[in-house]
Amino acid sequence: MTDFTYAMGTDGVAVITWDVPGKSMNVMSLQGFAQLDGHIDRALADPAVKGVVITSGKVDFAGGMDLNVIAAMRDQGGAQGIFDGVMRMHGVLRKIERAGMDPKTLKGAKPIAAALPGTALGIGLELPLACHRIFAADNPKAKIGLPEILIGIFPGGGGTTRLARKLGPMMAAPFLLEGKLSDPKAAKAAGLIDDVVADPLGAARAWVLAATDADLVKPWDRKDYRMPGGAPYHPAGFMTFVGASAMVNGKTQGVYPAAKALLSAVYEGALVPFDTALKIEARWFTHVLMNPSSGAMIRSLFINKEALEKGANRPKVPDQKVRKLGVLGAGMMGAGIAYVAAGAGIEVVLIDASQAAADRGKAHSEALLDKAISRRKSTPEKKAEVLARILATTDYAALSGCDLIVEAVFEDMAVKAEVTRRAEAAIPSGAIFATNTSTLPITELAVASARPAQFIGIHFFSPVDKMMLVEVIRGRDTGDLAVAKALDFVRQIRKTPIVVNDARFFYANRCIIPYINEGIRMVAEGVAPALVENAARLVGMPLGPLQLVDETSLDLGVKIARATQAALGADYPDDAVDDVLFWMVDQGRAGKKAGAGFYAYDATGKREGLWPGLGEKYPLAGAQPDVTEVQQRLLMAQVLEAVRALEDGVLTDIREGDVGAILGWGFAPWSGGPFGWLDILGAARAVVLCDALEARFGPRFRAPALLRDIAATGDSFYGRFGPGARQAA
Repeated sequence: MTDFTYAMGTDGVAVITWDVPGKSMNVMSLQGFAQLDGHIDRALADPAVKGVVITSGKVDFAGGMDLNVIAAMRDQGGAQGIFDGVMRMHGVLRKIERAGMDPKTLKGAKPIAAALPGTALGIGLELPLACHRIFAADNPKAKIGLPEILIGIFPGGGGTTRLARKLGPMMAAPFLLEGKLSDPKAAKAAGLIDDVVADPLGAARAWVLAATDADLVKPWDRKDYRMPGGAPYHPAGFMTFVGASAMVNGKTQGVYPAAKALLSAVYEGALVPFDTALKIEARWFTHVLMNPSSGAMIRSLFINKEALEKGANRPKVPDQKVRKLGVLGAGMMGAGIAYVAAGAGIEVVLIDASQAAADRGKAHSEALLDKAISRRKSTPEKKAEVLARILATTDYAALSGCDLIVEAVFEDMAVKAEVTRRAEAAIPSGAIFATNTSTLPITELAVASARPAQFIGIHFFSPVDKMMLVEVIRGRDTGDLAVAKALDFVRQIRKTPIVVNDARFFYANRCIIPYINEGIRMVAEGVAPALVENAARLVGMPLGPLQLVDETSLDLGVKIARATQAALGADYPDDAVDDVLFWMVDQGRAGKKAGAGFYAYDATGKREGLWPGLGEKYPLAGAQPDVTEVQQRLLMAQVLEAVRALEDGVLTDIREGDVGAILGWGFAPWSGGPFGWLDILGAARAVVLCDALEARFGPRFRAPALLRDIAATGDSFYGRFGPGARQAA
C-alpha cells in the first residue's frame, strides 16, 4: 500500500502527495513515515530537484496519527519501543526541516513547503510545522490544530516543541493545552501557518522556486534565537510558567497526566538546544503513553468512539438514512432535536398542541443560529437554509412522507400514547417511531403502537445541540430495521450512539442516579457538602453530585423517586435520600431553574456557593471521612451499576458502557470509563473495596457476581468482553 507518491515537475519542484488508499482522510502510519522518509531522501539527493511541496490527494490534508499504531508500539516494545519509534519520526521531520542545510553556514538547503487543501490535525499539522512555509486553502470549513490533549496524550511529533518555540509558551498554550482548533484565517492570524490562498499547491510551488537561504532557517536554529515571551529563567517567562502550572492543575485537578507532561516537556525543552528538546518531548510522550490512563482514554475516546460512530453494532440491513423527520413536542428537547436535524440537512416537521408553542420551538433554532452568527460560526445564509427546513405546525397531516418520528412530549404514559396513535394514523406504514424518554420503559410505551417492531427509544441528553451522546433503546419487540434507522439518524446529526436493551432508567440514568443519591446520602450523614463536591471534582467528575442535581432540577428527582418507589415497593432503597430531596423541594429549593437548590444563586442565576441552610438542617458530623473514602463511594456507586447493567444484558458491549459514561454524564474521562477504571484498578482490588464499603454502608456496594468472577480468574473486562474477545451474553 502506497500512502505517499512522488512526482517530479518540469519546473524542478518535486511534489509528494499524501493519499492513503481506502481512507476518507489521511492518517499517518509507521509505513507512511518510512515512505515519506524515502521520498525526502530522493528529493534531497537529486540535483535536478529545486525544492519540494508536500500536499494531499484528498479534500483534507490529514486527520492525525493512527493511534492503533501507537498502541501497537507500546504493546510490542514497551517504553523503549515507543521512544525509539517517536525518535525515528523526529528524525524524519528534522531532516525535512534542515533539508540538506550546512550545519555551520546554515546554507544549501532545498526549500520544502506544505500545501494544505483542508483540515490538518495532529501529525497533519506537526509535519507542516517542520516545513519551511505552510500554505493553506481559503477553506472556512477546514480545521487546523493539535487536539491530542483531548484524548489523553499531547503532540509528540515535534508539535509541542516547535509550537512553543514558534509562538512562545503563553501564545501556544490554547493550542497545546486546550486542543483549540482554528479555521485557516484564524490559524494564520495566530501564527500557526503562513499563508491562506486560493491555490495552496500553486502558491507553494511558486514560493519554493523563489525561496532564499534565509527563508529556510527556522528561528530556533539561529544563534540569536530568543523564545517569544521569555524562557523559564527570564522574569517574564518565569511568571508564564508559574501561571501555566497553576492553570493546568486547576483545570485537571492532577488526574490527567498528559497536561502536566506537556507542560514539563515545554519547560525542560526551553532550557536546552532544540534537538535535545525533541528528546525531552519524546521521553515525556513515552511517559504519558505508558500511563494506563492514556491507554484507556485513547481506547474509549478515539478507537471505541470511532467504531460506534461507524456502526460497530448496527444490524446488517440496507441504508436507513433519514429524509424527512417528524418531531412531536416543541419544548426544549423537541426544539433541540429539530435544530440539530435541520442543521444536518434533514427536512423537519415540528408539531405541538398550539401554533404558538410550535413557533416557540422553531424560534429556539433561530436563537441558536443568531448566537452562532455573532460568534462567526455561522452565516445569515446558513441560518436561512436551516430555518427553511423546519415546518412548525399543529397539523399531524404534515407528517405525511416522514420516515422517522421522534416523540418528545411530557414524561407521561397517557400523553405519549395519545400522540403515538395520532402520529401513526398520519405517517407511512414503513416509518419508524421513536420516543425520547429518559425513564419510561420502551416496551410499555410500545403498547400504544400498532407497529411495535417499528417502535424504538432514542434518548437525547440536554442540551441537545451540545451533548454528543444518544442512547438508542431496543424494546422487547423492536426490530433490526428500527435500530438501524435510529443509528443512521444519529450518524447523520453527527453524534455518538450507544444501543442498550430496555430496562428501568436504561443505562446512563441508571448510573447517574446512584451517583447523585450517594452525594445526597453523605449530606444526610453529616459529611460536609463542600467535601462531597470537591472530592468528586478531584477524581475527575465535571460536576459534583449536588451541583448536578441542581442543574437537572430537584423536583425531577422527586418525580423519579416517587415513580421508582411505586414500582419497587418494599425493595425501594433510597428513603434516606428522599428525606433530603423532598425537604429541599418543600423549602422551594428546586434547583438552578428556581434560583435555589443545594447551591445559592444570585439574581442572574449565577452560582454563588453552597446554601448555608443545608448545614442547619443537616449538621456536620464531628469526624469527617477522608477524601479517598468519599471518592470511592461516589465512583463505586456508578461503576457497580454499570457492571450490573452488563450483567443484566442492558449493555451488550462494554465499549458502549465506557463511551456512554464519558459522553453522557462525564464519568472521569481520565479513566476511560467505568470498565476502563475497573481494569486500571484491577478486579481483585475492586472486590476488596466493595467488601469494605458494603460492610460500612450497606448492600448497594455489594460486588456483583460478574465482578467477583473476573477477580477470581485474574481476568479483566476488556480481556473478556473487549473487541475480539467473547462478547457479553
